[in-house]
Amino acid sequence: MTTISAKLQAVLSRIETAARAAGRLPDEVALLAVSKTWPATRIREAAAAGQRRFGENYVQEGVGKTQELKLLNLEWHFIGPLQGNKTRPIAETFDWVHSIDRLKIAERLSAQRPAELAPLQVCIQVNVSGEETKSGVSLAQLAELARGVANLPRINLRGLMAIPAPSEDVAEQRRAFRALRDAYEKLQSDGYPLDTLSMGMSDDLEAAIAEGATVVRVGTAIFGERSGL
Repeated sequence: MTTISAKLQAVLSRIETAARAAGRLPDEVALLAVSKTWPATRIREAAAAGQRRFGENYVQEGVGKTQELKLLNLEWHFIGPLQGNKTRPIAETFDWVHSIDRLKIAERLSAQRPAELAPLQVCIQVNVSGEETKSGVSLAQLAELARGVANLPRINLRGLMAIPAPSEDVAEQRRAFRALRDAYEKLQSDGYPLDTLSMGMSDDLEAAIAEGATVVRVGTAIFGERSGL
């Protein structure tokens, strides 16, 4: 068993344990392996161990990997900050985008999604901790953005994503994730057919799963620490 394979299994075991502790089924939580800065060889290792979903933060790097690994038929998620002048390669390449935080970006992705591809699956990023330096729409502006995104062609609004302020306090972790879940459930009650709560990473995935995460984004616990970062 390779190191990556062993680490993948350890993360999947954490997900299973956390899900069962929350009274949920393990298959209700998908693992997104965050492969940013890691070479395609590492992704091949993870794919050989059964991992299919991979997340990238940087446009040029991510597009290059999707092309290099095209024959593996992996599912590619863009999870990094979005710039208006870089939406076209994302729209033309990725299966999912988790980080929509303004309508202009969603409109560009919609217009640039090739007709021969399936609609782009998207999540709105919410700044649940109110951090000035972090991307994401505020909770107060979420409903308006969701309304605009949901009406666009060639993209499907699937859910919400958040990266709360880091905390070692499990109660604080859960409060932040609960705020996102509450917003998600409010949109569902308003008629949006959402099914995706993208929240939780290597250090807090248990708290996220306890609060209803359907996707956890894990990089370090699978691939290791990134040198120089």
